[in-house]
Amino acid sequence: MMNFIESELLRIFVGEQEKLHHRPLYELLVSEALERCMAGATVFRGLLSFGLHHKVHTAKILELAGDLPMVVEIVDSTEKIESFLPVVESLLRESGAQALVTREAVRQWTT
Repeated sequence: MMNFIESELLRIFVGEQEKLHHRPLYELLVSEALERCMAGATVFRGLLSFGLHHKVHTAKILELAGDLPMVVEIVDSTEKIESFLPVVESLLRESGAQALVTREAVRQWTT
């Protein structure tokens, strides 16, 4: 029998070039999640995207390939995600990054 627990997925979309203290913002987000013992974090690099300003970012065009979207996904309990949000907000404010942050309920399988 599989055991599922109710969890949340926090998804943060940032540009590949967004930095804070000379480090990529997506790296800092994962480091902060690890430091706070979050259940897990993964970073995905987008191949093609557009956002609020409808500017296309793609790996196909060399001059645009340097600012592809990075998607940071962090899974944990609702309480831990809620307590991590001020950290995310602080990093985004301090970096001046444009970002999209979403949350959704997920069911996490445990052994």
